[in-house]
This record gives sequence, structure tokens and C-alpha cells, in this order.
Amino acid sequence: MELTNNHIAETNKTKLESHYENFDYLANVLTRNNHDVDQIVEKLKEFQVAIPSWALGAGGTRFGRFSFHGEPSNLEQKIDDIGVIHSLTQTAGAVSLHIPWDIPTDYNAIKEKANKLKIKFDSVNSNTFQDQKDAEQTYKHGSLSNISQAVREQSIQHNLEVINIGNKLGSKSLTVWLADGSCFPGQNNFQTALQNTQNSLQEIYKGLPQDWRMLIEYKPYEPNFYSTVIQDWGTSFMLANACGDKAFTLVDLGHHLPNTNIEQIVSILMLKGKLGGFHFNDSKYGDDDLTVGSIKPYALFLIFNELVYGAQNNPNNPDLAWMIDASHNVKDPLEDLIQSLEAIQEAYAKALLIDQTQLRAAQQENDVVACQEILQGAYRTDVRPLLEKARLLAGGALNPIEAYRILKVRNHLTEERGKNTVATGL
Repeated sequence: MELTNNHIAETNKTKLESHYENFDYLANVLTRNNHDVDQIVEKLKEFQVAIPSWALGAGGTRFGRFSFHGEPSNLEQKIDDIGVIHSLTQTAGAVSLHIPWDIPTDYNAIKEKANKLKIKFDSVNSNTFQDQKDAEQTYKHGSLSNISQAVREQSIQHNLEVINIGNKLGSKSLTVWLADGSCFPGQNNFQTALQNTQNSLQEIYKGLPQDWRMLIEYKPYEPNFYSTVIQDWGTSFMLANACGDKAFTLVDLGHHLPNTNIEQIVSILMLKGKLGGFHFNDSKYGDDDLTVGSIKPYALFLIFNELVYGAQNNPNNPDLAWMIDASHNVKDPLEDLIQSLEAIQEAYAKALLIDQTQLRAAQQENDVVACQEILQGAYRTDVRPLLEKARLLAGGALNPIEAYRILKVRNHLTEERGKNTVATGL
């Protein structure tokens, strides 16, 4: 299903008057407080978040998976679904592929389709946490860290193949996430596992095109529950430094132990010029992969405060690769992704309202109360009219979820694809 400008405009008709009223009121308030409203709206328009190809279908747990009707059964249909999301939100202008779940069969055709829908190819993701069909070696006991040189070599070659696939599509970065680790004490030698991983990553790094980056993800546990080889940001940072200037740490919100101060991690990595990417989701207990902003919206806002500050003050840090990484077990996946995009934009907009000069002055005076008031003043602002304005100017829907339902997108997808289709990947 492809949405047209007329589809979007029709859903906006009844909302325009209230939008203009709400926007004008907020714009006047912000202008009186010395905010450049046009500049904020323009930044919101420019901010794009990649949709992972594996997120367009239902997720699941080890206990079961409950499918949605009309799921995309191939990469072409996944691109179409991202096109729907992007048409409604105007903030989903990129796709991140997971290999080998989504290898194009016709590179030119898939690039033409993506280009027509104004979708770019973001970072490509390798997969060494599953054994692939006809693979000679198994990853049961690890991949890049494995004690077997043959297994490590197979894993390295897979990553090099992923780089080649991404290069054909116009991607500019490789994301590496490892499930490598151990479930029981004594199972692995920690130092050997880490050294093998570093050596393997350095071999992959040699295969990066000159204008590419390597993003190294980390996770404290799961699927291994005693140790993970790349268990935290410090290990990822160390490995990135060992590889070279084109290697960076990737932060996934769900990949932290409870109550970890993620905003501090973000700040330090940007100071050192080593934050390369960001995966958005939310959680209550661990890597829950819930809708962004559904559990800890204030924490997301504080993270964006550091991201905005870093973008302004750390020119040594590159532009970031932004992606949603969530699992949709009980929601329509497209609605869930739209909600996540809204939460990301909202947190970003609120962070842009923080007067960094005023905050810095309060910090210099050790005025703790003033610091809190500055942050919470921005957080308590209803910025939704700014998001609406950005979408409207870009050709999107004032209320993407409502438009999605009015246009009966899921019904149309089900009619086109049937009720029993299953998305590739997870």
C-alpha cells in the first residue's frame, strides 16, 4: 500500500484549525522565552530515524509468537511498510537491514523502490548469533570469540559479506552485535574470549571501505547469563579504540542493567568522539524492547539533553546513526513504530528547549534547584504542536496514528497479502 499526498491531506483537514491555534499559542510562549521556534521546527523536520527491516512483523518470546495479519513476507513489502510510516510521520527515512534475513534478490530494483519512497539504507547488521543453513561451523559456543579459528574465520567472512551487501545498497556502516559469552563459571577464559574478539574485529575493520564506520554494540546478558564478551560500554569503547578511527560504540537503551545512568555514558562517549549510533526502545526490567518512551520518558529526555549538548560541543564526534530496535508482541508493529517515532521526536524537541547557557551558569553556581527547574521546565512543556508543524511542513500527518486508522492501513495490507503471511527474521 502506498499513501499519497491526497490521503494525508484528507486526514489533516479537520485538524488544521486546532493545530494552528495550539501552535501559535506555544510559539508565542517560546518566542517570549528567547527560543527560535522556526529553527526548532526545522531540526525536527531534518531528524530521521531508521526502521530495522526485522521490526515490520510481530516479534515474540521463547514462549510463543502471535502473528499480525498482512505481515510483510519479503524485503520489498518491508520497504513498502516503511514507506507508509514515513509518509505519515516524515521521520522514518531510512531502513536498517539484517543479514542474512533480508538479502536483496535484485539490488537495483530494491534501491529504486526505496528511492521512490525517499528511504535511504542505514547501517547493515551482521548475524553470528544463529547458525545459518548449510554453514560448516556452529556458533553454539561463540563466533568472533570462539576458541576455534575455523569458527572465527567463518564469522569474519560473514561480516565482510555483509559489508559487501551494504556497499551495493549505499550503506555506510556495519553494526556488530555479539551473543558470545558463557552461561556457567569456568566455561570460558575471559581474557582469551576478549582477545579473540578484538583480533576478529580488527580483521573485519580491515575490510571497511574508506568512508564506512563500524559500530560495536554491547549487552550485559542474554542469551548468555553468566558472562557476555562485550558486556558494557567500556569494553565496546576499548575494542573500538583497538580497531581504529572508523570504529565506534553503539548504545542500545535496552542493553543496560537496571538503573544504569545511560545519559552519563552517552556524554562520556561523545566527549571522546566515540559514540557512533543509537538504538531506541524502552524497558522495565531488562532488554524488554518495548515502545520508546512508554516506560521511562523522563530518562529518554535526559539522554537527549546529553545528545543535544554533545552535538553542539563535541565536533570530534560524528553524526549518529539513529534506529528503533523494538519487538512488537501485542501491538500492530506499524502503530508501535509510529508511537516510538513520536516519543523520540518529543524527547528531542524538549531537549532543544533547554537553555544550555542558563543551565551552565546554574551549574557554575552550584545552584542545584535552578538546574532541576531548568530541566523540568523544558520537560513539562507540551511540544506536540511543534512536532505537528514539522510533519505538516514536510507533508506528513498531523496525527499519524489516527491517520493510519482512518486510512485502514492494516486492513488494506491484509487484503493485499492475506492473513497468514509471516515476516522474515525474528
